[in-house]
Amino acid sequence: MEHTYPFVPYAPDRYDEADMIRRGREFFEHVDRRRSVRFFSDEPVPRECVELAVMAANTAPSGAHQQPWKFVLIGDAATKRRIRLAAEEEERQNYEGGRLTPEWRQALAPLETTSDKGYLEVVPWIVVCFAEKYGLRPDGARVKHYYVNESVGIACGLFVTALHTMGLSTLTHTPNPMAFLSEICSRPGNERPYILFPVGYAAPGAEVPDLTRKPLSEALVHF
Repeated sequence: MEHTYPFVPYAPDRYDEADMIRRGREFFEHVDRRRSVRFFSDEPVPRECVELAVMAANTAPSGAHQQPWKFVLIGDAATKRRIRLAAEEEERQNYEGGRLTPEWRQALAPLETTSDKGYLEVVPWIVVCFAEKYGLRPDGARVKHYYVNESVGIACGLFVTALHTMGLSTLTHTPNPMAFLSEICSRPGNERPYILFPVGYAAPGAEVPDLTRKPLSEALVHF
């Protein structure tokens, strides 16, 4: 087949059926141990671990291969404190200021979350993922991006999985509104905050809500 643009051969690994199922089951059991954490240790984490997780995120499929994401890595105490204070101000408006609807409060109740985000100063790293609403050419002209939310969401999923694979913990934190992150991280107008990730080791004795995940019978429909 002739192509207008460059193509390269692709031959992914193949396995026999038993090995496929074994590998799939092992991967499921691995990711099934992942939990969102709100109790972190201040133990240092090598920056390379976070860089590798972002490299994994970069392998995500994206609309027209435009990769409309940008990860910002924050490790200095002063910026982490600024982020904590700004996030807590917004969360107080949610929890104590009446922004949360009764239905939302009921949904959050089993998690026992509050406006206290002290872990943002405890973790060694904060990573903020920004979604690029559109691209910018060197001359300032805009480049339309396609399927931005879907693309960035997949990349963030790979980022979380990579952290878990390295024995690290995180939380998908989305204080709303999140415009303060654009200011603190000095991001341009074509980017909007998507998810804030505290990254570190779970604290000794950390606890998580006793939740169950949707069973396969509810997640999969045989049509």
